[in-house]
Amino acid sequence: MEEQTVHKKGRKKTFVGVVTSDKMQKTIVVSINTKKMDRLYKKYVTRTKKCKAHDEKNEAHIGDTVRIVECAPISKDKCWYLAEIIERAK
Repeated sequence: MEEQTVHKKGRKKTFVGVVTSDKMQKTIVVSINTKKMDRLYKKYVTRTKKCKAHDEKNEAHIGDTVRIVECAPISKDKCWYLAEIIERAK
């Protein structure tokens, strides 16, 4: 799941990731995986980043693939919101 896009007009970052937690009210935790080449060993290393995103309707659940978009800070940790659910968990 490695997709990062910067829109030209709004300059907002978007990420695609997998929901790892939906236990909070109106908040989901999204895990974003990226692959990066290690300089010394010339091997790809997987980096994982977790972001809290605002889910107004509580529609996303664990295992769903979602797209999140950057926004103004909603709380101390939340500065992303759920744009769309790409694929539901099976």
